Amino acid sequence: MNDFVSKEQSFVQNDVPTRLHYLAAHLSQIESLWTQPSSQELMLPLVKESRYFIEWTVPDMVKADDIDRACELVDLVRLLTRWLFHWDNIWTDAEQKQSASLQTSYWLQRVLEISRTEPESLSA
Repeated sequence: MNDFVSKEQSFVQNDVPTRLHYLAAHLSQIESLWTQPSSQELMLPLVKESRYFIEWTVPDMVKADDIDRACELVDLVRLLTRWLFHWDNIWTDAEQKQSASLQTSYWLQRVLEISRTEPESLSA
């Protein structure tokens, strides 16, 4: 078993709120790194792993009928993926970095909100 598979198996043993707190911790680190000039190499693994955290969390949210919030997290994956595809442009443009920092701040707060609320049932 490779390290990646064991990391996933360990991660999914946690409940969804705990997983979301791990994601929030990554987003918090990413948010602070946007303003540091030499942190690009530190951010990339956090962005990539955050995408996996979401991938490993969303299916359990869907199973719990928490579809709307799961979709929100999929939107976050889309944003993180967009950053990866345009990384060099974002990193060299102060305006884009500022925008990414603000987006990170928004998503950090939103992930924390989602982690503190009960799933929205479709029968509600």
